[in-house]
Amino acid sequence: MADDTNDVLYRLIAEGVPDAVVYADREGIIRLWSPGAERMFGFAAADAVGQSLDLIIPENLRARHWEGYRRVMDTGTTRYGTKLLTAPALRADGSRLSTEFSMALVRDGVGDMAGSGAVIRDVTERWLKEKDMKERLAELERCCGADRPGR
Repeated sequence: MADDTNDVLYRLIAEGVPDAVVYADREGIIRLWSPGAERMFGFAAADAVGQSLDLIIPENLRARHWEGYRRVMDTGTTRYGTKLLTAPALRADGSRLSTEFSMALVRDGVGDMAGSGAVIRDVTERWLKEKDMKERLAELERCCGADRPGR
């Protein structure tokens, strides 16, 4: 009974959080796509499940992504550990968003790599504000001479 309760709790949490919860098998095929993922990326679960992660990976980043993904699936380890990662992603309309995400490596019953799960947050608004603030600061430094030696 405890396992059933835990399964229900995990499902309720994955379905209830505003962040995207995504699971892809060892081939990079999406197998779980939460309501948060639907809202964030604009793809219905019915359209995302069964598709490659390329669905949300910008084309110019795919080769690098797949090189790393295959290495992780082959070795069962990631150099990032439990770090919070950042990467641009794609929405259904083709626009980009800035994301932060944490990953969990998933193993099957015998310990072999089965895939990876991720909890993904849209940080586009915060990223744009930080970019604007950096640009304003640079302009102030240029204007006021703060970038001159001796100041």
